[in-house]
Amino acid sequence: MRWCVYLLRCGDGTLYAGITNDLDRRLLLHRTGRGARYTRGRGPLEVVRVEQKRTRSSALRREAALKRMKRADKLALLDTPLRRG
Repeated sequence: MRWCVYLLRCGDGTLYAGITNDLDRRLLLHRTGRGARYTRGRGPLEVVRVEQKRTRSSALRREAALKRMKRADKLALLDTPLRRG
């Protein structure tokens, strides 16, 4: 089972980072108001970045790193291509 770290752009322009092992199901939860409390009422939601991770632990570490980043750094990250590996 592969994990992914995702970054959403909310309708109000804010960015939300999360992890999942089923991105389609997780997005459905966000869009129906049953995902994270932060994303409720902030639609529409757009996936702007997805990073694949081998383990839940590595996904959690990357999510924490993204959440610590300043907004400007997150926006700059969106302009960089994903590396394989």
